[in-house]
Amino acid sequence: MAASIEVLADIETRRRPVGDALKDWGLSHRFAGSGDRAAIGNIVYDVLRRKRSLAWRLDDPSPRALVFGAVLDSSGLDEKGLALALEGDRFAPEMISADDLAGYRTREIAQAPDAVRADVPDWIGPHLAEAFGEDWVEEAAALGERPPLDMRANTLRADRDKVARALEPFAPQPSPIAPQGLRIAPIAGDGRHPNVQVEAGFQKGWFEIQDEGSQIVAALTGVAPGEQVLDYCAGAGGKTLALAAAMENTGQIHAYDSDRQRLAPIHERLKRAEVRNVQVHAPRDDLSEHRGRMDLVLVDAPCTGTGTWRRRPDAKWRLSEQALERRVVEQREALAGAAAFVKPGGRLAYVTCSLLPAENEAQVEAFLTAQPDFALLDVAATWATVFPEAPPAFLSRPHKEGTTLTLTPRTSGTDGFFLALFTRR
Repeated sequence: MAASIEVLADIETRRRPVGDALKDWGLSHRFAGSGDRAAIGNIVYDVLRRKRSLAWRLDDPSPRALVFGAVLDSSGLDEKGLALALEGDRFAPEMISADDLAGYRTREIAQAPDAVRADVPDWIGPHLAEAFGEDWVEEAAALGERPPLDMRANTLRADRDKVARALEPFAPQPSPIAPQGLRIAPIAGDGRHPNVQVEAGFQKGWFEIQDEGSQIVAALTGVAPGEQVLDYCAGAGGKTLALAAAMENTGQIHAYDSDRQRLAPIHERLKRAEVRNVQVHAPRDDLSEHRGRMDLVLVDAPCTGTGTWRRRPDAKWRLSEQALERRVVEQREALAGAAAFVKPGGRLAYVTCSLLPAENEAQVEAFLTAQPDFALLDVAATWATVFPEAPPAFLSRPHKEGTTLTLTPRTSGTDGFFLALFTRR
C-alpha cells in the first residue's frame, strides 16, 4: 500500500504513464519480489480505474485515501481487519481514521453525479451519452473492471485444444465467442495473471495474446484464403497474424504502417508464428502498384483507445479534447488513403478501439459522403454467419443500407471495438 501511494503520487506529479512509474519504482526497489510488484500493480490499476468514484465516496482525492478505498474494496477486509493487517508493520502507511472513512461507509455511489459513477472525466460524458444513450454510465463503469487475459490459438501451428492442454495449470477456458480464443479469468484480490509469454507453447508460436474483441473484428472482415489484403495500419501485427491464420498462409497480406517504431515488433512475431504470406512495408515504401487491387483493406485506425481503459486506465485521465480532435483528422486521412487500394467489389474494414462517436459513426458518415463509390455493408447480419453459435453480443446502428457494430466490456465481455465494413461498388 505504501508503494502504491508512492507510485500514484509520482503519476500525478509528473503526469506519466502508469507502466513507466511502476517500472521506475521496481528498478529503485530491487528487493521487491514479483509477488510484491504484482500486488502493487493491482492496487495502482484499481485506483486508476475507479479514481473518481473512490474519491467521491471518501471525499478525498489524495493517493493515500484512494489506495485505502481500493484495498478495502478488493481485499474483502473490513476496516478492523485492514487495521489489524497493517498493525506492527513499520513500512505500512498509518491506518486511515474513522472520520476519514465515514463517507466510504455511508455515501451511496448511486447518488453521485453521472460522470463520477462512470469514472470518467466530465467532458467525456456527453460523448458516451451520444454513443450509448441512457445506458452510458453502466457502459463506462464496465470499463473500470479488471480485464481477463485473452489469447488466440494460432491455427498455423496448433489448435485451441492443444493450447489449452499446454496451459492447463492456468485453467484457461474457451472464449465465449471467438472460435480460437482462450481466456484466463480476471485477477482476483492481490493475485496476478501468469506470464504466458515464457511458456513453451508461446515460444513455439502456438498462440498469441489478443483480446477477444480484436479476434472478433478480424473474423468479421470476411477474409478468405487466397485473397490479396492490405493491413494499412498494421502496428505490431496482432490483426495481421489473425488474418494470416484465417487465410491459411495463402494469398498475400501487405502489412504497412506509417510509424516504423510501431511496426518493429511484427518481424519477430511473424517468424515465431510461422506466417509466410505477409510482406512488411516500411513507411517510405511505394505502394502505388497495389492501388485498386486489394480484396480487403483493413484500417485499424489510430484512436483515443477509450475501449481499452480496463487495461490502460491511466489513459482516460490524460486524454484531452485536443487529442480527440487530432485523432479524428488522422483517421479521416487514413481512410481516404486506404480507400484507393480497394478493388471494385472489394472490402474496406474500418476498426477502432474507441467508443466515441466522433471516431466511429461520424467517420463512417463523412467517408460515405466523400467516397460515393463505397457502400456500407450490414456487418451485424454477418455476425450470424461468422459466429453461428454465439448470441448477438454487440451494439449495432443502421447507416443508410448497412450497419456498424460495437463491442464493449458490458455487452460482449471484450475490450471496446468499433467495426464498419464497406464495399467498393
